[in-house]
Amino acid sequence: MQRLKQCANIDIERNYKVNTLLVENYRINVNYAKALFLLATDQGEVDRTCEDMKFVHRVCDENHVLNVIYSNPVIKEAKKLAITRELFESSVSKLTMAFLNFIVRKHRAVSLRGISGAYIDLYRKTNGIVKAELRTAVDVDSDAKATMEKIIGDYTGKKVEMDTVTDNTMLGGFRVTFDNTMYDARIRTQIAKLLKEFSKNTYEKSI
Repeated sequence: MQRLKQCANIDIERNYKVNTLLVENYRINVNYAKALFLLATDQGEVDRTCEDMKFVHRVCDENHVLNVIYSNPVIKEAKKLAITRELFESSVSKLTMAFLNFIVRKHRAVSLRGISGAYIDLYRKTNGIVKAELRTAVDVDSDAKATMEKIIGDYTGKKVEMDTVTDNTMLGGFRVTFDNTMYDARIRTQIAKLLKEFSKNTYEKSI
């Protein structure tokens, strides 16, 4: 019994340290993102910088090897800088590139994904944009996407930035999320009507 208690205490302490580290990393990411946002605002490059951050986020998100390199303390910062320039210099603004170089020199290259994500979140919040995802069993047409954007826009009072995902594992219909939560009862009726129409169109296309 004593041994079980010791193991439980170790697990609790380990989980506490992990959670504390995650919170600290999140705070650091947000602070760097805010600093970049202020700088971009001063230089009139907020929109361009957001597009750059989307690109940086996508590259970091899709390249596991890059994250391994960035997180490896054995690899010197000069090498990480060279890799960063090779990947991004031709695709982002001078402001963004200077910021990326700064982050790498501060030994924070591994945080580029988190920082870029925090900037995108800050940009959306500042500009009244809600992130949404429409996941369907078949490819969705532009009319259905526009209708869903309007429903969510009317519900939230915000501009909608929607991604569409075709999920072959779904048997039919669709799922919609926004602000990282499933839609609630207040728009369930509207979405149910769209689902009925969407299902009808899907059936008609298949015959």
